[in-house]
Amino acid sequence: MARTLISLILSMALLACGGQPPVPTSKASEADPRFPGFLPGYLAREALVDSLALLPPPPAAGSSAQAADDEARRLAMRWRDTPRWKWAAQDAELRFPQAAGGFACALGIPVTKEATPNLVTLLQRTLADAGLATYRAKDHYKRSRPFVASGEPMCDPAHETMLRNDGSYPSGHSAIGMAWALVLADLAPDRVDPLLQRGLAFGQSRVVCNVHWQSDVDAGRLVAAAVVAQLHAKPEFVAQLSAARAEVNAARAAGLRPDSDCAVENRELLIR
Repeated sequence: MARTLISLILSMALLACGGQPPVPTSKASEADPRFPGFLPGYLAREALVDSLALLPPPPAAGSSAQAADDEARRLAMRWRDTPRWKWAAQDAELRFPQAAGGFACALGIPVTKEATPNLVTLLQRTLADAGLATYRAKDHYKRSRPFVASGEPMCDPAHETMLRNDGSYPSGHSAIGMAWALVLADLAPDRVDPLLQRGLAFGQSRVVCNVHWQSDVDAGRLVAAAVVAQLHAKPEFVAQLSAARAEVNAARAAGLRPDSDCAVENRELLIR
């Protein structure tokens, strides 16, 4: 079965081929032979969180829950063609190195393969675990996305054809963003508030973008929590986490700061 998130990950890998950052063990640096150039997650495919068992069904047509989703979509569309709309399009980007800096302001340091190679690898591999864990429910429910149901535009037209045939519930981007926030909060617990706020905003960008319903995003966050709990039982993940923590501490000690205009980001993303 064709899977949109796998396609995005493969595109990310092909565009980023130019040397992946180092990892603690040689096995972790090997690409999955089924998908050349793709960094696999830490979890075996058969061990992924069962999102179909974990989550309730999406809201039924005509239900009060669907009415709440409709209202959330209507309210979010007021941000169309505003800076928040543009930020939602930016949050749609999962390719590296572009995606690496999305949480830099919240973390307070640059996130690059030069400054924090293990951290970048940690984000890339966690992306696979969190994103692919949403697909049992996605493939089962095949929920139509809001831009399809409403006929109104989305913020990321480059992916419109792909998303049109991809299940909306739960949101893979929301799962990825919240998983990243939770992992980064483990590395920098003193930054837990801005990191979790950024994780929430990352998922909310999907509602602003008109590609996910609010209930899709909320369900993705639950998948993220389950995935991160699983990851902490994986020695390879724990080793990478430790290496990334050393990089974060070193970057802080060196006084490194993100290249982004964090004041602008904080202002724009307060609109969740």
